[in-house]
Amino acid sequence: MAGLVIKPRTRILHGHDWVYASDILKAFGNPQNGEVVSLKDGRDHLLGSAIYNAQSQIVARRFSRQRQELDADFFKRRIAQAVDYRKRRDVDLNACRLVWSESDGLPGVIVDRYGSTLVLQTLTLAMDQRISLIVDALREIVSPAAIIERNDAPIRRAEGLELRTGILFGEPAKIEIELLGLKFEIDPLHGQKTGFYLDQIDNYRAVATRAEGRRVLDCFANQGAFALACAKAGAREVAAVEISADAVAQIHANAARNELRLNAIEANVFDFLKQQETAGAQYDLIILDPPSFTKSKGKLHDAMRGYKEIHLRALKLLAPDGLLATFSCSHHVSAELFKEMIIDALVDAKKSARQLATLHQSADHPILAGIPETEYLKGFLLELAPGR
Repeated sequence: MAGLVIKPRTRILHGHDWVYASDILKAFGNPQNGEVVSLKDGRDHLLGSAIYNAQSQIVARRFSRQRQELDADFFKRRIAQAVDYRKRRDVDLNACRLVWSESDGLPGVIVDRYGSTLVLQTLTLAMDQRISLIVDALREIVSPAAIIERNDAPIRRAEGLELRTGILFGEPAKIEIELLGLKFEIDPLHGQKTGFYLDQIDNYRAVATRAEGRRVLDCFANQGAFALACAKAGAREVAAVEISADAVAQIHANAARNELRLNAIEANVFDFLKQQETAGAQYDLIILDPPSFTKSKGKLHDAMRGYKEIHLRALKLLAPDGLLATFSCSHHVSAELFKEMIIDALVDAKKSARQLATLHQSADHPILAGIPETEYLKGFLLELAPGR
């Protein structure tokens, strides 16, 4: 097996699983892109097995601390372990992330389940080359009616991969799932991500418990899950804002499907918040769940300015004792940096707030302690402090 010798004091020697080009002391055996390579330290001690791709910024991703090939038995074992973990965590297997990349020992592999349909992403070269083995393993372990490929994520280009979507197995039918007592129609071939924001399921529930009797504004609403959960929980009024006309139509359809009333608005959230401030509008609960404002560290400063602007405008729209549920899904934005931005926005808005809860990605998106990138979703539930 070809391999890499790793320099001292690199992250992989301290619990991480990624190797960058600058971490490599030397290569041996002429490793090829997509191959499994062994990782060793300077004393020739085995650090594990990794997938290799010199085209990527992350040259190697460790998937085992032993010598291990990516064969059919390996994929069956890892997928079965991932499913078993979610069963033990009482995850609703009808709609969840079954496989979450490094967190399940399958770097670059994402599998989302919507009823009897699976949506697969292979975001690393080695896993993409072995997609047929993954499909076979999923069919044996999960027995889906259909498997859809959503390999249109731009991150694939960093691995030298083309973007594509399609049907890998079966004939997918119209998908309707039930979550939190709500029915949603899912379009896994064309919807955002793989069709639904599964990582927010626990937070839909947590925020909705605070919604009864309140005027609610759900910004960057996507399919309106926060808005619908709040409407079902007894909110007095609910508005959901989305820039996509298709998403707005989907929100209306989901509201009708669940016999709930809300107002879905097609608008740019930044412009909408500014207009609402000018109009003197007030809300009792505002939800900010924007898409990632940055995919790289180089654009972090601009991203934080965007985050601060929407928070400042949202804070000005909150009624006394109002609640703000806010999220960032960029792993480049740490929880500490995100909280500092919120505090800066509070200062500029001349307001104070109590932190009621810290919010995280759902249990089907497990976090590895040594890989901070697996903890990408962070959020806070805040309550304005009156008279401050």
